[in-house]
Amino acid sequence: MIRINEHYRKLTASYLFADIARRVAAYAEANPHTRILRLGIGDVTQPLPPAIITAFHEGVEEMARAETFRGYGPEQGYAFLREAIAREDFQSRGAQVEADEIFVSDGAKCDTGNIQELFAQDIRVAVPDPVYPVYVDTNVMAGRTGAFAAGRYAGLVYLEGTKANGFVPDLPSVPVDLVYLCYPNNPTGAIITREALSRWVDWAQEHQALILYDAAYEAFIRDPEIPHSIFEIPGARKVAIEFRSLSKTAGFTGTRLAYTVIPKECVGYSADGTSQSLHALWHRRHTTKFNGVSYPVQKAAAAVFTPEGRAQCQALIDGYLANAARIRACFEELGYFCVGGDNSPYVWVECGMDSWAFFDMLLTQAGVVCTPGVGFGACGEGYARFSAFGSPETVDEALERLRRIVPARS
Repeated sequence: MIRINEHYRKLTASYLFADIARRVAAYAEANPHTRILRLGIGDVTQPLPPAIITAFHEGVEEMARAETFRGYGPEQGYAFLREAIAREDFQSRGAQVEADEIFVSDGAKCDTGNIQELFAQDIRVAVPDPVYPVYVDTNVMAGRTGAFAAGRYAGLVYLEGTKANGFVPDLPSVPVDLVYLCYPNNPTGAIITREALSRWVDWAQEHQALILYDAAYEAFIRDPEIPHSIFEIPGARKVAIEFRSLSKTAGFTGTRLAYTVIPKECVGYSADGTSQSLHALWHRRHTTKFNGVSYPVQKAAAAVFTPEGRAQCQALIDGYLANAARIRACFEELGYFCVGGDNSPYVWVECGMDSWAFFDMLLTQAGVVCTPGVGFGACGEGYARFSAFGSPETVDEALERLRRIVPARS
């Protein structure tokens, strides 16, 4: 008899975005003549920049000629891409990261989920609340939690992000081995200061803990005082792993390329207390379970780090940030408290009612889709996330509709 992994049965009934899709589909079927405007899921809408398209075509053409054809590439990524990433994304900011500490993959979502395979099943895991659901669900699948009740899984340590602390959780008050941090944050759009991030690194060093740092939205940072990488913080190389993605930086949501940085001195500990290189363990896992990103995609990705690519990607991001600024301004004009939208493509709005009720109101009365905050955790109740990844025309039309139906608050 083939048996299943029983931990999957602990997962909540449906993934957040699948539940949203079901509700939107039902509304669309009942209202076929209504144009639905989506400010919910964080998928980009603008085409790839010209420099990237040119490089993509060059990569495809190379695959069509015998003298330049490539078969299996290095699982960790081609050297030309890893060297560009190390130089432009990290060393240019004073972060000590070498090319061979970078692992190229097909998505940060995959890497943040798969990385937990390196760790013992009985470690104590801390997640922020609100939280990107993948951090939680993959640890449920791995058997590190108890049952789901009252909006949370037993066995996880939830670090509450609230209006009072600026959605930057306090350090754990109980023993923790592994903590997930994401800044600029998904879903709240909050940022973390250099001082606050330094406190996390100091804590991890003191407790021999590890920080999994998701920096997928770092390209949206405009404040020069905000760190783009945890490796800008002294001491982080021993206690942190960082995840990056080109999905939002360069519009690669459908093209697929990301990278994970694991410094060589980053360690975990075996049962007898001896330190083990997490770089070496991930290298073993990566080369065993992953065959690499296709050559044309890596060729296109390398163009992101050229002067032309940088400028063109920056223009894309500027457009999305302009959308975010208008979304935030709309709700603030109506009297709503907001976070994000300045150094992030997400605007986190305190909606003043049940999150799903607010979602349903916007959908059924305005044909506008947001993301209910409670879908990201108990601390998200009473909030909604708005994504700035639509076209300017879509965002403006959505805001016009919202102004007609969202009640002003004093």
